[in-house]
Amino acid sequence: MQSELKSQTLPHRARSLRSHERPDRRYESDEAHWTTLEIETPKEVSRPLVVDLDGTLIASDLLIETAFSELGRRPQSIVDMLMALSRGKAALKHRLSEPVDFDPGTLPYDPEVLSLIRQARAAGRPVYLASASHERLVRSIADHLGLFTGWFASNETTNLAGHRKAQQLVEAFGERGFDYVGNDAADLPVWEKAAQSIAIRTPAGVRKRLARQCPEAEHLNHARPTWRTWAKMLRVHQYAKNALIFLPLLAAHLFTLEAVTQAVLAFIAFSLCASSIYILNDLVDLQDDRGHRSKCKRPLPSGAIPLMHGVMAIPVLFLAALAVGSAVSLSFLGVLLGYFTLTTAYSFVLKRMMVVDVITLAGLYSVRVVGGAVAISVAVSEWLIAFSMMIFMSLALIKRYVELAARRDANLPDPTSRDYKNSDLDIVAALAAAAGFNAVTILALYISSDSVNELYSRPQLLWLVGPLLMFWIARALMLAGRRIMDDDPVVFALKDRGSLLTVAAAVALIVAAV
Repeated sequence: MQSELKSQTLPHRARSLRSHERPDRRYESDEAHWTTLEIETPKEVSRPLVVDLDGTLIASDLLIETAFSELGRRPQSIVDMLMALSRGKAALKHRLSEPVDFDPGTLPYDPEVLSLIRQARAAGRPVYLASASHERLVRSIADHLGLFTGWFASNETTNLAGHRKAQQLVEAFGERGFDYVGNDAADLPVWEKAAQSIAIRTPAGVRKRLARQCPEAEHLNHARPTWRTWAKMLRVHQYAKNALIFLPLLAAHLFTLEAVTQAVLAFIAFSLCASSIYILNDLVDLQDDRGHRSKCKRPLPSGAIPLMHGVMAIPVLFLAALAVGSAVSLSFLGVLLGYFTLTTAYSFVLKRMMVVDVITLAGLYSVRVVGGAVAISVAVSEWLIAFSMMIFMSLALIKRYVELAARRDANLPDPTSRDYKNSDLDIVAALAAAAGFNAVTILALYISSDSVNELYSRPQLLWLVGPLLMFWIARALMLAGRRIMDDDPVVFALKDRGSLLTVAAAVALIVAAV
């Protein structure tokens, strides 16, 4: 490093936040002009360590986070965002630089990078944060961590990335006058000017280019996503919900090879489509999920999978779902598109509306039943749709009950992302019980109808399914009240031995009734 760095010219928005900690550092600020920063560094002071933010210090991308946060709150802001982007990436970052739900304390900080920073500070080295993210966000993170001597960031007119960041750091510290920790292709020009190149989470192509450019580059350890991580992000375990597609097949007793094949294809199409929506929902709810007791462990909020990979997976999964759906029939493709539209509306708008959210969830389950009927070209049973709406309305309300109970038990304030209050807990439980037992009533009316005699030789056995259903609903409510219910009652039922035995007994009775 140069023994002295004098009269380095920097944009005022890239100045040090913590100049008061360094008596040899002084600057004059002018909101509309460039700033001259005078630095006098003794020869014995070590090289500064400069750390990138997105993908390096945090396993996330603030531009993607703030964009989806804004879309989640105001979907119509997509117009403003596109207009800002037309003026350049810096303008877009400025437009998104004041998210109402941004909390630097919940970000997925990388432990290896934090350890490296603390080691540098312990050795007496100055440490700087240099990011292409907007200065408002960078300042917030720097203040939260309290580990940095200063920071460099983008502003309304300057996107501090790639060659521009490299030039900025060379002006501040001199060529080969700093060590740099980065992660992506945009960091290659900076690594080229650094004394030591340190990388983490680099894609294979970038890693090869860095090896040619800086053969002695150091690579920090980090956890790499596995197929299990991807399966968790895609919510493969939630595919069990799509088994509802087979209900019309079973109810109509239509077990031909063609019908079964069409139902299987419909199941695949719904699963792919659902995964695309799950990822979209995770991107919209990043901040909320990080504050949740279990959702914080999901791959996107936790940083286990890069946000950009999640963004790219959405269209891939959706187009694959359309391809499979079109192979079933155009009518089924229409149902699938309706499901996607309703789910997207739920992610961005409807889930924030009290009661409307649970009705929508119940409707989404029922759409699966409709899709299964359309796929095998049978009439949709009104009894089945009515039963589905009631039972899944009950499950959706139990889900809300569990969420509110967890918040009340933890003395957390009313949720901001849902139009519920913690004081609504009792009424939500009552509504869940009412919807569940309405489903039992619909089942009893169906068993009493003339159409049952056409499908079942021993319909009397179906009366035993009613008590089993009442037992399961009452037990689910009791377990939720005791705080031992999973966040998702459907997932709980798939793991709970009592639920599995109840379902098995009900299926056995239905088969025997045939």
